[in-house]
Amino acid sequence: MLLAEPRGFCAGVEMAIKALAWMVRVFEPPVYCYHEIVHNRLVVEEFQRQGVVFVDDVDDVPAGAPLMLSAHGSAPEVESAAAERSRTVVNAVCPLVTKVHHELKVRASKGYTVVYVGHAGHEEAIGTMAVAPAAVRLVESEADVDALEDPGTPVALLAQTTLPHDEWLGVADRARERFPELWMPGRSDLCYATTNRQSALRAIAGRCDTVVVIGSANSSNTVSLAHVAAATGCARVLRVNSAAELPDDLSGVVGVTAGASAPEWLVDDVLARLAPSAGVEVVRTVDEQEYFPPPPELRDLLRAIASAASVALGVPPSGSHASAEDRTVPAARMLAAEPA
Repeated sequence: MLLAEPRGFCAGVEMAIKALAWMVRVFEPPVYCYHEIVHNRLVVEEFQRQGVVFVDDVDDVPAGAPLMLSAHGSAPEVESAAAERSRTVVNAVCPLVTKVHHELKVRASKGYTVVYVGHAGHEEAIGTMAVAPAAVRLVESEADVDALEDPGTPVALLAQTTLPHDEWLGVADRARERFPELWMPGRSDLCYATTNRQSALRAIAGRCDTVVVIGSANSSNTVSLAHVAAATGCARVLRVNSAAELPDDLSGVVGVTAGASAPEWLVDDVLARLAPSAGVEVVRTVDEQEYFPPPPELRDLLRAIASAASVALGVPPSGSHASAEDRTVPAARMLAAEPA
């Protein structure tokens, strides 16, 4: 078995899952979350078991109830409605998505038409385009770029963070041909984790008889990994939610990776189920050191709780909530642990 590294949780997912796990510990259930916190069915089901209610409309949240906004980013009107409805709102949006929101807002304010490369209907794309809907044009392919009317304004190009690099590159090249003065950000919009996981998969896929991609069907980066494996020439590519979905006829060299929303315990389960007779070879292409701290609203909340507890007990703050900022505590561990 060839095991791709890096794989699984990225820094944004780590941050979001830790944040919701803290919300579960701080508040009596139910805790509400606008959209799935991340696109992984088993992660969502575990949070539901712990008392989290996922909603697709802020109006479904009882007035005053604690609310978290998902890692994929929310439309400005959703953020405003959440603030009006809930006493405690924590926004777990990935900082890389926030960067794209900011770029779109700035370009639109400068009179640009923004060509946004993304997948129609994806939560990240919906939330991003809502930042400046009149200025943005969604494209998914080079043909979509060809079909754009000349807007008569400067043109900028932005992207959904979870796109495959190859998919983005073809569209970007065509956009530059159509709009020679095209503005693009100095730093790519594509998520480092998405790019790294695809590169790691490419390093093993050509050696594999089968590639197993662990993750949910509604996870854009997971689906992209399956496409990358197929494009690399692997004859058989399987996307599974868990080890229980693996077929019994796998043989030869099997490659394994996991989408950025898939916890490592799912990888462990797949390794145990397949039990490769020749062992496991880890193929590492890059070491990831990125870390995103908890959302500022959560940090403020935990500090307030620690301060109130110290006053009530008549003792100095003990730092009992400091682990919320501890990058050494894996999100998967917080998710699996029962709330106190």
